Amino acid sequence: MNAIISASELADALRSDRPPVLLDVRWQLSTAAAAGEPFDGRAAYASGHVPGAVFVDLDRELASAPGARGRHPLPDLDVFGAAMRRAGVSAGTPVVAYDGGIGWAAARAWWLLRWTGHPDVRVLDGGLPAWEGPLETEAPTPAEGDFVPEPAGSGVLDADGATALARAGVLLDARAGERYRGEVEPIDPVGGHIPGAVSAPTSDNVAADGRFRPAAELRARFGHLGATPDAPVGVYCGSGVSAAHEVLALEIAGIPAALYVGSWSEWSSDPARPVAVGPDPQ
Repeated sequence: MNAIISASELADALRSDRPPVLLDVRWQLSTAAAAGEPFDGRAAYASGHVPGAVFVDLDRELASAPGARGRHPLPDLDVFGAAMRRAGVSAGTPVVAYDGGIGWAAARAWWLLRWTGHPDVRVLDGGLPAWEGPLETEAPTPAEGDFVPEPAGSGVLDADGATALARAGVLLDARAGERYRGEVEPIDPVGGHIPGAVSAPTSDNVAADGRFRPAAELRARFGHLGATPDAPVGVYCGSGVSAAHEVLALEIAGIPAALYVGSWSEWSSDPARPVAVGPDPQ
């Protein structure tokens, strides 16, 4: 099953006998939060969303509180499961997640649902800007779903696992190149990257319109970086959100990948962990 769905395909699916549950996961990583002006995803949702979509709060329902495990550690599964059931998610119901267009937040929802056992979840390619149908402002009240998250035994990396993968496989750093090189670091205490990691900015996964590049282009891109279906591959970013987008892009390319959820926000918080700077992985 394709991990993404186009706006026209979604419109057809919503008219079908088995419409998907829609998750609106609008969120932005905003440094303006420090100035008291954070992005308000719930307000954006209230101003207009795809009919039938339920708002999901990434910071509170797709992650637990920031701390030693990073800015967006794995959510409490009881909280995550309750949020999904509230949205109407059941084990046998297709799910489509979308966000404001960048795709990071929707991919986080996609990854969490897939990792916890949901068999049928996709991301709206291009997000809300790609949707050409009507919008509504009223929040729906779907029937309670029955989805109970059951985490897989694989697909997640901790700091030690990321270290090992950087040596024995391919560890991709999904952040912007200047952050990877340590030239700037607007959020975390230290700039640079995990030694051995390869720079693979998430922005290169999509075209100018925000939609994912074709599978063949993504395969070629990742193959050039050493990531192939036969190699063990992992991804990290700043806090495990944009890296989920990279895992999604790898899925489109046919390359399985694990996610280091703690990512650089966890790694850089421990001064005992090594840091590499510059364009060279080492």
